[in-house]
Amino acid sequence: MRAADQPKIQLSCAPDGGANYRAAVAGAGGLPGAGYCPAPDLTCDGLILCGGGDIHCAQYGQEDRGSHPPDLERDRAELALFRAFFAAGKPILGICRGLQLINVALGGTLIQDLPRALRDLHTSPQGDLVHTVRARPGSLLHRLYGPGFSVNSAHHQAIDRLGEGLTVSAWAEQDIPEALQWEDRRIFAVQFHPERMSFARRRPDTVDGEAVFRAFVEICRGNAPG
Repeated sequence: MRAADQPKIQLSCAPDGGANYRAAVAGAGGLPGAGYCPAPDLTCDGLILCGGGDIHCAQYGQEDRGSHPPDLERDRAELALFRAFFAAGKPILGICRGLQLINVALGGTLIQDLPRALRDLHTSPQGDLVHTVRARPGSLLHRLYGPGFSVNSAHHQAIDRLGEGLTVSAWAEQDIPEALQWEDRRIFAVQFHPERMSFARRRPDTVDGEAVFRAFVEICRGNAPG
C-alpha cells in the first residue's frame, strides 16, 4: 500500500521497461507505474513521457528529412496519454523524446536532424555528451539550478516551431531549446536525461538530475514548483 503522500506517477517508456526512470521516481518519493504503450491511468497523479526514438514526422505534417524509423504504436499510445492527462489537468513531465512528443501534441514541429556541427555537440555513438545550458529567469530550471549549468545530451532532433501554450525555459548552444514549460498547466519538459544524472547514476560533470524528479513529485503532490 502506498503512503498517503506518495504520488502515483504513470511512466510511458521504451520496450526495455525504463528501469532508470522507475528508480529515479522512486528515489524522489513517487510511486512509479511504468509500461510500454500503456493506456491512460487517470488514477495516477501525474505522467512522465520518457526518452526513446523519433516520433513519426507525419505527426507534425512533414515528410522524412532525416528521422530515424518510428515506433508507430508508441506514438499513438503516448499522444493518447498526453491528451488524457492534459484534459484532466494533471502534471506532465517530458524527457528527451517526451519533450518532443509534448511539443508535437500541442501543434509544434521538430527539426528532424540537426546540422552536423550542432549534431556532434548533442549526440555520440559512445554515449552521453555534456554541454552547458542557460535557463530563463523565473523558470523551474532556473529555480532548481540557477542561470547556467551543465547537462548530458543524446539527441539528433530538436524543437522547431513551439506548440501552443509552451515557452522555452532553457537553451543550449545557438539557441537550441533545451527545456519547455507551461507552468499554469503544470507541463514541464527537458531535452536532457535527468534519470542518467541522479541517484545511482549521479555523475560529477553535470548538475544532479534528482532535483528534476523531486520537483515533479512535489508538483504531483499538489505543491507549487520551486
